[in-house]
Formats: sequence, C-alpha cells, structure tokens
Amino acid sequence: MTTPTQTKLTRRKALMFGFAASVVVAQPAWALSEAQARKLVDAVVRDINAVINSGKSEAGMIADFEQIFGRYADVPIMARYALGVESRTATKAQMTRFTKAFSGYISRKYGKRFREFIGGKIEVKSARAINAGYEIRCTAFLRGESPFEVTFLVSGKSGQDKFFNMFIEGINLLLTERTEIGALLDRRGGNIDQLTADLAKL
Repeated sequence: MTTPTQTKLTRRKALMFGFAASVVVAQPAWALSEAQARKLVDAVVRDINAVINSGKSEAGMIADFEQIFGRYADVPIMARYALGVESRTATKAQMTRFTKAFSGYISRKYGKRFREFIGGKIEVKSARAINAGYEIRCTAFLRGESPFEVTFLVSGKSGQDKFFNMFIEGINLLLTERTEIGALLDRRGGNIDQLTADLAKL
C-alpha cells in the first residue's frame, strides 16, 4: 500500500530526475566555482521552462527532453550502472541497444512530469570537488511544497563534463533506477534483449 509520504517522495524523485538529466558542466569539474554552478542551473531552469511553456503536446515535450537528456546526461555510464553486473557480460551491440532503449525509457518516464515543475525553482547553495568530479548542493522549491535538498553530481571522466547522478533528500536516484531495472530484468529471466525490447514500450 502506497502511503501519502511515499507518493509525495515518488513525485519529487521523478520530477527532479527529469530536471537533473539536463545539467551539464561546461568546464572541467574542478574548475567550476559556486557562482558558475549557480549560473548554469539558472540557465537550465530557463531552458526547461521554455519547453514546458512551449505549448507543445506532451509527446512533443518528451521528444525535446530526450534530446536534452542525450546531449547533457552521461547516458552510457548511467545505462551501464542501471543494468548492473549484467553489463559486464553483455556484448557491445547489446549495450548499444540497451543504452538507446534506456534513454528513451527515462525520457518518457520523467518527461511526463515536466508540467509539475511550473512555478518551481532551484537555488545553488554550495559547490565542491569530489573524487568522481564535482558535487553541487542546491535547495529546490516546488509550488505548494516545502523546500528540500538536491545534490547534482557531474564528471568529465568520460571525456565530456556531464551529469551522471543526483541525490534528493539523501536518496540516490541512479541507484533507484538500478533497482527498478534489476527487477524488470529478473522478471525476464535475465534476458537483456527482452528487457531492451520491453523498455522501448514502457
């Protein structure tokens, strides 16, 4: 049984993951200042609001979101992590197909929540270097809800500085996706190809 608290948290997780998929650091993470991070997030908010207020259909917004996600999120790393240990035995072709399906799946899943961000904002509070790249701590404000903490993680280890994970009130969203993808894979007997085909329909 889903409690009101779980429903609220699920809404927050879905919304903010969709938002976070658009974040990219335009410089090496270790050179990014708090002021630059604030400016970056402000720009991303403006871009997302432009999509939300574009007057496009939900399908049109999701298509725009998928382009943003593919450009700014480190999709290969996220997809490999979400697939878990099976990514080590998957062929290159399987991972290519899964990564594409995963990108579309995430875009549809979280893109549908975009309208919920109308009237909201994010304020950057601090930025610091971490081993994996850079951590940006923010406070998120959603219309009709109390503020909550959001942490963005960015890295340049793949050759480009991109978003690869985030935390909301201490909850690791990439880990959450790994759990959900793992459950989907288990129900398909570990068949990656079947999982990939089914993700394209979800």
